[in-house]
Amino acid sequence: MNKLIQFWGNLRSSFWYMPSLMVGGSIVLAVVLIEADSAGSDRWLNQWPRLFGGGAEGARQMLSTLASSMMTVMGITFSMTLLALTLASSQYTSRILRNFMRSRITQFTLGVFAGTFVYCLIGLRTIRGGAGVEGFVPSLTVFFALVLSLGGVGVLIYFLHHIALSIQASSIIASVAKETNASIDRLLPEELDQGANGDEGQNRGLESLDERSWYPVPVAVSGYIQSVNIAALMSLARDNRTILRMEHGIGAFVVQNTALVSLALTYPPDQQTIDVINDAYSIGRHRTVEQDPAFGIRQIVDMAIKALSPGVNDTSTAVMCVDYLTSILARLASRQFPSVNCYQGETLRVIAIVPSFEGLLAEAFDQIRSSAAENVAILARLLGALDTIGSLTIRPSHLRALDEQLHCIAELADRTIEASYDRERLERRMSKVREMLETQFVLCAEEQKE
Repeated sequence: MNKLIQFWGNLRSSFWYMPSLMVGGSIVLAVVLIEADSAGSDRWLNQWPRLFGGGAEGARQMLSTLASSMMTVMGITFSMTLLALTLASSQYTSRILRNFMRSRITQFTLGVFAGTFVYCLIGLRTIRGGAGVEGFVPSLTVFFALVLSLGGVGVLIYFLHHIALSIQASSIIASVAKETNASIDRLLPEELDQGANGDEGQNRGLESLDERSWYPVPVAVSGYIQSVNIAALMSLARDNRTILRMEHGIGAFVVQNTALVSLALTYPPDQQTIDVINDAYSIGRHRTVEQDPAFGIRQIVDMAIKALSPGVNDTSTAVMCVDYLTSILARLASRQFPSVNCYQGETLRVIAIVPSFEGLLAEAFDQIRSSAAENVAILARLLGALDTIGSLTIRPSHLRALDEQLHCIAELADRTIEASYDRERLERRMSKVREMLETQFVLCAEEQKE
């Protein structure tokens, strides 16, 4: 099932899936209209001779012109678009090309042009006319070819408008953030119980693990872990009455024949067990955001780092990246993260590698902070992000991670900011964040007492 889901996801995001369906639909439409023409539609089509009239030669020329123009427009449009996207990717991130390929609007536009081209070819094949040949002109088919071409003009105009918007930094960042938030809602649907201590119960059944023999299960292929079927791993561990320990989390790169998981057994695992474990993992050539929100954060961080590089020096883009990272982490601050240890009743079955708020916070801000030395605007924006995120949680581990980020920003500001005015401004912002965190720690303590 996991492999099937991966295949369906790759199929839907491919550049040819939707255009192929649309080409197939245009073939069906052409055949239906040709059959309608041959079934005697001329009797009522002749009532509008200026609209549906025309001989075989005129119909042939029209369909030929429309077919050739569709292919010409499609080739020129996509060549210019790929050139623009290549230039944009060099400034922001190379992953924009993959997002462009996954765009439904891009796929639909390609499908309209290719479908109209195939439709016209089929219509051309059925036109008969000339000396000694019984004439047949599919008037209804030719008319709909004209309608499809006019629709193609509208699609072309909208597509150019879409591309002009999609290569802007704000659109790219917002698109990645929207996809990441959707992944968070799908993977972490439960709201956080703020008063609970997430570490309680984590060590049940772990006392004797060091005494066990751990047998590694090798991975079949090299690549990035895109998704994991935890239910399948739990079922396997239950059937074998053992404990399974994940060696790599989602988003990690694994090398063929290295340990994917380890099993606590008294004997090496058989080949069937190895195959079942590998089938529970989806491994591909690139990371995906469906079960890996850290990859969405990574994309935005890459854009921010490139914007802060000396060759680009685009502070505005970096500020937008920090703003959208703030919205993602604010959503994460209110979500319940899965436990590392997965139990069947009271029995430990799987020791998983799962994302944590602390790890995602560091993924979002560590590199941006390191690249923001002497940049007062970015440091101030990071402080504002900590203030916003901290006000949404009273989880002790979350607050400690935010406090650690605050200390790192303070140390960087003391070391790199020379102007007294800028130092004082940042210090005022830091004091505000410290007061907010202290207030949240107090609320946390009161909540735990209750």
